[in-house]
Amino acid sequence: MMATIDLDTLRARIRSMDFEPGTPEQVALWREDFAESRANLAIEDMALDAEDDAMFAMMLDEGVSPAMMVTLIHGLYQPGANQLAA
Repeated sequence: MMATIDLDTLRARIRSMDFEPGTPEQVALWREDFAESRANLAIEDMALDAEDDAMFAMMLDEGVSPAMMVTLIHGLYQPGANQLAA
């Protein structure tokens, strides 16, 4: 588990950001990529827990690209940064 994430706060922050969400076709491809990644993690006994899955699913629902997800998650762990979620 990465951390306890307030998904409602994170969703609100994402919706307030100025970014171009992925198209439905892009999001569908990203979902397939994430399913493959999750399967690989499970094979290596490093499966995501339900909370992490929910966070990634919510970000995909909001059209957040995988590259932007990395930036958002990185921001969650920056000491002194404007936290995205508690």
